[in-house]
Formats: sequence, C-alpha cells, structure tokens
Amino acid sequence: MNVLNGPTVLGFGDNTIDRFVDRGTDYPGGNCVNVAVYARRLGLDAAYLGVFGDDDLGAFLRTAVAAQGVTVERGIVRHGGTSVSTLHVRDGDRVFLGYDPGGDAVREPIPLDPALLAYAASFSLVHSSVYSGTEASLPRLAAAGPLISFDLSDEEEFRTPAYLDRVCPHVDLALLSCSHLDEAATRALLAEAVRRGAGAALATRGLDGAIAYDGRVTVTAPARAADPASMSDTMGCGDAFLAGFVVSLLRDGWSRQDPPSGEALERALRQGSQAAYHQCFVEAAFGCGRPTPAEAGAWGRSEHMPR
Repeated sequence: MNVLNGPTVLGFGDNTIDRFVDRGTDYPGGNCVNVAVYARRLGLDAAYLGVFGDDDLGAFLRTAVAAQGVTVERGIVRHGGTSVSTLHVRDGDRVFLGYDPGGDAVREPIPLDPALLAYAASFSLVHSSVYSGTEASLPRLAAAGPLISFDLSDEEEFRTPAYLDRVCPHVDLALLSCSHLDEAATRALLAEAVRRGAGAALATRGLDGAIAYDGRVTVTAPARAADPASMSDTMGCGDAFLAGFVVSLLRDGWSRQDPPSGEALERALRQGSQAAYHQCFVEAAFGCGRPTPAEAGAWGRSEHMPR
C-alpha cells in the first residue's frame, strides 16, 4: 500500500475470536485487527498483517476483517486453530472467562522478510502489541521509517524494566491500560516508558479519563461516560481510544521529525475519548457476529489471557 490519500495504518500482529457465551455469538477481534478496523472507520486507509488459522474460525475472521475495508492480502494462512477468548457481559462491561490460544504455528508471527518489511514501511503508522510476538521485529521496523505504536496492556509481566527496555526504544507511542492504578502511579509509569525510550506514552484509565506524556508536557482528558442501560459492551474501547488518538495526531502531521504539540495531544485525547464512547454502543469489537458452533465448549481452556 502506498501513501496516496493521506495517512495510512497497519495492524501488525494478533487476531482472535471473541466468544460471548451469554449471547451464544462469536465475533472477530484482536488488538491489532481492531486498531486497523477503527482507523479505517475513521477514514484512513488501513491494512492488517498477521497469521490466520486454516480452520473455519480463521476463515470467518479473515472475511470479516476484509469486509470492513481493511486490506488483508499480505496476511498468511497457516495450519492450526484460531485463538478464542471466552467472555460475557456484566453491567455493560465485558468480563473474560478463559482463553484458548489456538495452534502453535498460528501464534508464530510473520517473519519480516525484505518484501514484507518494505510493505510495512510504506505505512504512516504500524501498530502492534504484547500479544503479537513482534518484539524482535521492532528494531528493523523502526529503522525502516514508519511510526510505531505498541499496546503494553495492563499486565505486570509487560511492565518490567527488561521488557520496557526491549520495546520502548523502538516505539513512538506506548499505550498502557491503567484502570487499576491511581493517577500518581499512572503518571510514574508513563514517565518510565518515556525514560526508557518511547517517544510518547498514553494511559487509558476507563471512567477516570486518559493521560498522555511525551517527556515535555503532560495532558489529560476526562472520559465521556455512557449510560450502561443503553450501551452494548466495553469490548474494544481501549483500542478505539488508541485509534482515535493516533488518527488525530496523523492528521495533524505527526512524524518522527515533527512530534505533536501540546495542543495536538489535547485534540488527540478528545478524539480518543469520543471514539471510545461511540465504541460502547457497538457489539463486541466491530459487530459481524455469528452463532457459536454447537460443538464449541462453553468456556474454553483457562490460560494466559490477552486483554
């Protein structure tokens, strides 16, 4: 994909099926898939680069992503089962119950050969995550030129000095989910990510709003609360916030040579908050659900669970 009509976004990494047991419905999802889909819905050209399983769930997922206008042609299909996150909705919030990681071959990331590296470098921004197995590719990807955003989730294993030192020097924006932290701890974590090399860091804190820090300025924005009685669920709200945030910055001319001003960061936070609010009224990550197969287990294996 060439940059023809303004900024472009590539989701590079994970995909999954979100299985809502209370609805008896399977939905397409995954952090990197979601960010690409949301960027496309916000008007940017977007693509997804990842590994799909060759099972029925993998075919369903690939078709659903393509139907959103997201390019998937450079992704690959490998033999193995697709991962499944099992969850239900309680008072509007999605609650995770278990996780089946799928096949080992499917979980191995795509190696960035010279052709794929050049493809990824043609995008304005490449987004990846701790669930994508792409850490080893980040130095080469960053050196190739595109901006890189990276979701560090909310788990302590991804916040150790060793992990931050592996990732932060190669990313332009680190996203951290901090709903479980107070404001002081959140600000300290943002400062740590920037000190260890990230160009900027963004913390989403649920109903407590969001904070961004780039080593020079700290900006904050309140959350826009949705009425639980009218919302669908909170699946994808953090991904939607990130997409709204980066799309705003890209449209403001964000580049490594021209980092965003404080005013641009404030605008981006407002756009992220707006995108997260609207996401509350979408079923699962981006709809496109289908009935869960009758032969599927109700809970799935309980293992290390993304998000």
